[in-house]
Amino acid sequence: MSTTLVTGGSGLVGFNIGEALRRRGCTVRYLARSPEKMRRLVAENAEVVHGDVTDSASVAEAMRGCSEVYHAAGLPEQWLADPGTFDRVNVGGTHNVVEAALELGVGRFAYTSTIDVFAAPPGSEYDESTLDPEPKGTAYERSKQAADRVVVEALNRGLPAVFLHPSGVYGPGPTGSRGINHFLTDLRDGKVPMLLPGGMPVVFAADVGEGHVLAAEKGAPGSRYILSDRYLSLRELAEKAAAQLGLRKVPPVMPLWVGKLVADVGELISQRTGRPPLIPKGQLHFLQWRARPSADRAKHELGWATTPFAEGLARTLEAAAA
Repeated sequence: MSTTLVTGGSGLVGFNIGEALRRRGCTVRYLARSPEKMRRLVAENAEVVHGDVTDSASVAEAMRGCSEVYHAAGLPEQWLADPGTFDRVNVGGTHNVVEAALELGVGRFAYTSTIDVFAAPPGSEYDESTLDPEPKGTAYERSKQAADRVVVEALNRGLPAVFLHPSGVYGPGPTGSRGINHFLTDLRDGKVPMLLPGGMPVVFAADVGEGHVLAAEKGAPGSRYILSDRYLSLRELAEKAAAQLGLRKVPPVMPLWVGKLVADVGELISQRTGRPPLIPKGQLHFLQWRARPSADRAKHELGWATTPFAEGLARTLEAAAA
């Protein structure tokens, strides 16, 4: 039986890709910086090898004997003390993975990109048709734009790559970088004094894993698929979570000017302390885009379906309470 390599398996997306593959009976190999941590997360029969996407030799060794690759490793944070880390991991790591895949002649390659690489006016609906030619507003977004171009260049050299573009991912899985799951638990624990203005499109993690595998199975090389369920303002998300948690009220929404002031001052302080700001400017920037991605292509071409939001939210909160 052929083996499939998954990078980023300790993250929410990579973990759920592995679960989708496991449900199909696939033999899965994970590249992990901490094999011990990875083995605690995955099925007993999964293979875990030590390595890092920034180490080209370890990537090539892990990929040897694999017929397909899912490259989900990356840094999704909105702030890092050293912004250059985004390029080293998201761009350099992607370069190492695609070069190994080309050299070893893998049969299928699924790359986890992001909705951030697309162009759309604020508040509009968009699909996969237009990549933004201009540099985006944050170091994270720019690194994902550059990494996307790395895969496009490899595609032109024969890499059978498909591109997946998840929106904000929530759902059961490993805990890692801060995101929607952490927002939900902070809300439950009374640690959210005010909500940030704006909102984001969201998608259930298990659906993202399934979408990746469907794209690798059915998508033609070069195809792009947005994976997104719906757009929610942060207040709407908080209200829906509060209803399931039995909370009597939700925090008020912070005025945008206050959020910008806190973010600006916080990042100045963070430059001196090296500690994350209370409100990363990148996070506030993303929440103000308010654009709505369409997942019609994934639904029509792949038969991809989304979990009802109320069910996904309930499963997320249940897992967080376990």
